[in-house]
Amino acid sequence: MFAEICTAGPLGNRLDSTLETKPNQDLDALLRTWPFDSQNLSVRMVKGDDGRDVIQMRVDMGILQLETTGRPDGEHPEGCSTILEAIRKLELDDVNFLLTDDQCNQVDREFMQFYHRRICWLRLQHYRRAVLDADHTLQLMDAARLHSPDEDWSTTHEQYRPFVWFHRTQAHALSELEDEGAEQAVSAINAGLESIEQIFVEHDAIEHFETDELVVRLRELRESLRREYSVGRTLQERLQEAVESEQYELAARLRDELAKRSMN
Repeated sequence: MFAEICTAGPLGNRLDSTLETKPNQDLDALLRTWPFDSQNLSVRMVKGDDGRDVIQMRVDMGILQLETTGRPDGEHPEGCSTILEAIRKLELDDVNFLLTDDQCNQVDREFMQFYHRRICWLRLQHYRRAVLDADHTLQLMDAARLHSPDEDWSTTHEQYRPFVWFHRTQAHALSELEDEGAEQAVSAINAGLESIEQIFVEHDAIEHFETDELVVRLRELRESLRREYSVGRTLQERLQEAVESEQYELAARLRDELAKRSMN
């Protein structure tokens, strides 16, 4: 009976072609040699057929492959490298336009794809690239909120803004630790915490800021860096204390020192 259904009429023909098997199409060998680990994120960088770098992430029932540049799925929505780029082009003609259903779907997909690549970069310890992907997501959130046809839809993304900032702050701090030193890493965490705090203020939820899990974890990372690398108060922290205690001459000297550092 099932065979008759599968071979009869347009639907049957479509099912028939879908069920056709070709040699070497399965992933058995790949999955056997790279087992799924439910306790750890498994990520690797490999070469594509054309020699380009691609990221692979092992998931429960297979492997995700992501491009390292542009949109992770390699697509070009509306002829652009990302849907964010497409939105920015549309803004040149009409800053008040609203996203279509298809564009909203593309935004949803792009958020998820950049999330996957961001956590891959963190796992691979490519921290600068994780920062760039986090920045892309934050800019896409801004664009989605500005051009949203439905407030509930944009809220589904906005609720993750602190989480994206958490990843960005981690990545920024660890890249600073590698390139500039522990004091700059601590300063990066402080800057990230200020950005997250502002989100809580904007949503009238500041009473939850101090106990938020993401905030607690960033502060734990900051203090662990202080202990491990013997970092005292950063220049920015000393400047803030000087201003609060009205030590204006000291504050001026600290500002000059910060300016010199930023120029180097």
